[in-house]
Amino acid sequence: MRDDGTRRDVRSPQPPRAVVLIRLLVGLVFFEEGIQKFLSPAVMGAGRFARIGIPAPEVMGPFVGVAEIACGALLMLGLRTRLAAVPLLVDITVAILSTKLPILLGHGYGPFALPQLNRYGFWSMASEARTDYAMLMGLLFLLIVGGGPWSLDARLSGTRTVPPGTPL
Repeated sequence: MRDDGTRRDVRSPQPPRAVVLIRLLVGLVFFEEGIQKFLSPAVMGAGRFARIGIPAPEVMGPFVGVAEIACGALLMLGLRTRLAAVPLLVDITVAILSTKLPILLGHGYGPFALPQLNRYGFWSMASEARTDYAMLMGLLFLLIVGGGPWSLDARLSGTRTVPPGTPL
């Protein structure tokens, strides 16, 4: 509650313009990862999914690639930002559980295989997961604050103006 007795919207109704930087960073990473699943399917798509232990890799590789391209593009444009973040949150969570958790445990579990590395355990997993965690945090940020004032979401909703004194 504010001092005047009114409630404040916890979704941050006036996020800073700099949200565009997070949108571009996260969106571009997922967009280019999705494209690579089609350009190099044996390395980044179905072949990689098969090595990891993802079920139906010949279906899931292209499916995930399309989702990453589409949702990554939506994030970069700031169009349906919160909605686009949800499938990518599922994507990055599965990536962490299927590729980083075996490194932490030092062995595969369920269908997920242990990759060949020089070391295993917490520090190895932390090093391997740094980009995944950055994407996870960026997606959570965008889910909370939305696309920001420099987005198609703001333009379509008519909330594009930023009050004076709002930080970049």
